[in-house]
Amino acid sequence: MNFRLTFSLFFLATACFFSLSAQEKKLGFGASKKDQVNLPGDFGQDTLNNSRSKQNNKIAEIELYKIINHKRDTTHVDTTLSIQKFYKFNYLRKDYFDLLPLGNTGQTYNSLSYDFNNSKLKPKFGAQAKQFNYRSIEETDYYHVPTPLTELLYKSVFEQGQVLDAFFTVNTSERLNFSLAYKGMRSLGKYQHALSSTGNFRFTASYLSNNAKYNMRTHVVMQDIFNQENGGISSADLENFENGNPDFIDRSVFDPFYENAESELKGKRFFLEQSYILVPKDSLSSTNLRLEHSMSFEDLYYDFKQASSHANFGSSFQTSNVSDKVTLEDFSTDVKVYFENNFLGTVNSRLSFTDYNYGYDALALVGGQLLANRLKGNILSIGGGYSKNIGNFYLDAEADYNIIGQFKGNLFKAQLAYNTDSDWRVDVGLLINSVAPNYNLQLYQSDYTNYNWQTEFDNQLTKQLKFAFKSKNYGQLQLDFTRLDNYKYFQNDSEGITKPYQFDGVVNYFRAKFTKELRYRKFAINTDFRFQKVIDGEQVLNVPSYILRSTLYYSNHFYDKALFLQTGINFRSFSKFYMNAYNPLIAEFHIQNEQEFGNFPLIDFFINAKIQQTRLYLIAEHFNSAMTGYDFYAAPGYPYRDFVVRFGLVWNFFQ
Repeated sequence: MNFRLTFSLFFLATACFFSLSAQEKKLGFGASKKDQVNLPGDFGQDTLNNSRSKQNNKIAEIELYKIINHKRDTTHVDTTLSIQKFYKFNYLRKDYFDLLPLGNTGQTYNSLSYDFNNSKLKPKFGAQAKQFNYRSIEETDYYHVPTPLTELLYKSVFEQGQVLDAFFTVNTSERLNFSLAYKGMRSLGKYQHALSSTGNFRFTASYLSNNAKYNMRTHVVMQDIFNQENGGISSADLENFENGNPDFIDRSVFDPFYENAESELKGKRFFLEQSYILVPKDSLSSTNLRLEHSMSFEDLYYDFKQASSHANFGSSFQTSNVSDKVTLEDFSTDVKVYFENNFLGTVNSRLSFTDYNYGYDALALVGGQLLANRLKGNILSIGGGYSKNIGNFYLDAEADYNIIGQFKGNLFKAQLAYNTDSDWRVDVGLLINSVAPNYNLQLYQSDYTNYNWQTEFDNQLTKQLKFAFKSKNYGQLQLDFTRLDNYKYFQNDSEGITKPYQFDGVVNYFRAKFTKELRYRKFAINTDFRFQKVIDGEQVLNVPSYILRSTLYYSNHFYDKALFLQTGINFRSFSKFYMNAYNPLIAEFHIQNEQEFGNFPLIDFFINAKIQQTRLYLIAEHFNSAMTGYDFYAAPGYPYRDFVVRFGLVWNFFQ
């Protein structure tokens, strides 16, 4: 971790240097003088301030600092302070509403709700419990900024460490942008042998030619996620935890199941996307013809190591130096042709190719059965899509089909949206997807005898219907109904060994979520409520019937609007249910139907503040832990977090 800290400090110094020297301090490109503003002093407006210039204090508007996602939807940098920013101020920088983190920062998360909106035609790697912090192609953004932009995030953790996310982007010219970022985390944790250490490096570049016909986007992402694995609290100590025994308030005195195991997920990805406009739109033509090509190479490996075998996992081929390492090499490329016409809409067709190589270094002979060590092959798929704006309606549809390869799959996805100039919008969506099981469900090898399998499961078929209503005045309502055929899951057998299974029946799953904020003067209450029910197949898909989060807070300006303050109480709870258990050997959660967990309150007190472009956070997390009983678990055997005070900040630099 000394290397990560040194790298972060070096990165910060480099970013600050370039932010001072890479661009001339001129008006932001693409902005006329009328586009520029002075700082009004009201933090309700997201504007910038050049503190070094006391006279003629003008710079580019915040809307010119653009963020472009994978689908080319564009937003802009937002330095305002809101309750949604508070929800996302965490290690993942995502809203945790449907997730329950384990005791230490950087450990995995138990899922309280599931969205089966999968648009892939090929299996996933596996080790899904390790991938909450793994950045995918779709989660990688690109940028376009008139002046250099730097963002720093810091947050305290649980003993001896911190989360630091440093980001810098610059346009060396109006048409060429680079960004560089690194998120490092280290946290010792309150329990024995629970150290977490992660690093996420990302580099992006985007270029637009002078004639605006050629566009290029590329990124390099390198990630590693390391955890010491202790198996949770030993059965003998669970009673001391639940009874609140004062001798065990110091959580480091608990005996974990083992103190000799660790797991690591590493990945690197190189991605390139290019497009060229063959026939541009102009005053004489309403038609656009564009050719697009993308390619990616991703190398992943997951490794579980244990100094000596443990009885929890059954018998083993060797009693010391257990090491289960699996790799995946995935090369994908596709070519798309887009035809766009003002009257007909946009039509695209595509051809995609994937070469995959998943597996282990040696064959395995288990119970007289010889298991393969590799799943290798190619996938060729074809597809197309259509989108069109018709008045206030927007239609978007796509279809894909694997025509060559071992893994069969198909996808149909459609969305119809109705958006008016008033305050409401309606979306209806349909998804039909058939995809092969994840690689680790098909083939797994381990030094533990019972953790070796090669299956021939059928494709999982997902059918999902979605509805969403969004209104500033009436709130947001989201509904979805999902039907799953051949549902895949992990579960312990009679000997306590976690194995993959395919459900022979049908899983029908309904979810509804309502979000609304009510305001009275300086006070507000923001509420999210989810109701969900597994109508059929509840023995293989366990979820709480409700999830509730309600935040009561006060907001106001102070010191002649130099300080904007938010303070309040955040309440969260969910009903009891058969919570999934965690198996660190395979880095997966599995079904258990023996004991229910939940129905415990999680209450936080917070003070958030904004000074210029700096947002400060002070949070007393789960301050009711000693008052409402020690029955809080994030997974069977893994207690949720005790009361702790944490702080942090997000700091933007505009030069």
